[in-house]
Amino acid sequence: MTSAKIPVLTLDGPSGAGKGTVSRAIARRLGWHYLDSGAIYRSLAVAVIEQGVSPGDVEQIVRIAQAMNLGFQSDETPRVLMEGRDITDRIQTETCGNTASKIAALGPVRQALLQKQRAFRQLPGLVADGRDMGTVVFPDAQYKVFLTASAEERAVRRYKQLKEKGINVSLGDLTKEIEERDRRDRERSEAPLKMAEGAVVVDSSNLTIEEVIARCLELIGA
Repeated sequence: MTSAKIPVLTLDGPSGAGKGTVSRAIARRLGWHYLDSGAIYRSLAVAVIEQGVSPGDVEQIVRIAQAMNLGFQSDETPRVLMEGRDITDRIQTETCGNTASKIAALGPVRQALLQKQRAFRQLPGLVADGRDMGTVVFPDAQYKVFLTASAEERAVRRYKQLKEKGINVSLGDLTKEIEERDRRDRERSEAPLKMAEGAVVVDSSNLTIEEVIARCLELIGA
């Protein structure tokens, strides 16, 4: 079977819409592979920060991206490994997220990571979440969802997550950061955040996780 015939469900949308939680749950229920493209970019951001490289040094970032050795453990509590080190907690910080958003706007960096992402398309199927899964990485995906939520609701969700981890943050600051990231993702010249052709819009602002999962599973007839 050619890779183009392997089923793919893409979930695109802004940060905090619930893509990761929903995608992992669907992948487990279907027994499909899972791609967290955001974790790839955040992992690259960790490497860039650790090596003291400027977010604008395109050539150096591309070299880091090409050499980066990543691994994913998709258990109930998914872990991200870089060079054998667990960096799961590191990639969740706001500093890392903002750096990832900046380097994700660089065309050569996106190209360097494109094949790494497409390699996840294996039988029996793939659930992929990110910003450009249905528009750039898997434009031929059979099933596409654009998952969104208001900036205020996404900020509240993030605020609760960080408070549970004992991290003190300002809800107002989080809302501003999310709005800034949304604008940057929408306006970037390379793979801007937008709804893929043929995608179904799901607004999770007033839906439970189970309701979102149900809508996605209904889309693929599962």
